[in-house]
Amino acid sequence: MMFHSADLIALALTFKLASITTFILLLIGTPLAWWLANTPWRFKFLIEAVVAMPLMLPPTVLGFYLLIALGNHGPIGQLVEWLGGQPPAFTFTGLVIGSVIYSMPFVVQPLQSAFRTVGRRPLEVAATLRASPWDRFFTVAVPLAGPGFLTAAVLGFAHTIGEFGVVLMIGGNIPGETKVVSIAIYDHVEGMDYHHAHVLSAALMLLSFVLLAGVYFLNRRLRMVQL
Repeated sequence: MMFHSADLIALALTFKLASITTFILLLIGTPLAWWLANTPWRFKFLIEAVVAMPLMLPPTVLGFYLLIALGNHGPIGQLVEWLGGQPPAFTFTGLVIGSVIYSMPFVVQPLQSAFRTVGRRPLEVAATLRASPWDRFFTVAVPLAGPGFLTAAVLGFAHTIGEFGVVLMIGGNIPGETKVVSIAIYDHVEGMDYHHAHVLSAALMLLSFVLLAGVYFLNRRLRMVQL
């Protein structure tokens, strides 16, 4: 199995995008999921619907509106340009923004379910021992929600690797800048280069299997340890 040199660059760019996206999603998704799991606000379903929208929308629809927002004439693009920067459309930064939005439900929803599973009882017990809210969160809720964090991280990473419509709309097809693996596969197929398309596709299928199998295995081990 031999990779084309351009494919290696696309692979490296893809893993970089997936790593950064997963880190950002865990950073912002953890407090959001905790709030959604515990807030008594009656209209929280509206926030849940917004988070879940990427699951329903065609990627090209989401990518189209992000392209408008991030482009030269969009509100975000104009703001960045006014501040002296380059509009995020057709840049790696734009890919990160789009990936964070598109993969958000794959991180927030598993975390929210994990925090709901933890329940209030362990936190109440910790409170009777004079643990502060921060201590209760980091020493009780987070360890007990460990399987949810593992699932969220792997799903967010894997989903970002497999993106196509959103990254194509926002980033285009710029080698070394925005050309990720899914676009490289499309280019190979379009050019009738089925050999390299097979190589990349098989590599992604194998990676997806290994990641998912690892999640199921580790989640099982973590639940056994907790029991």
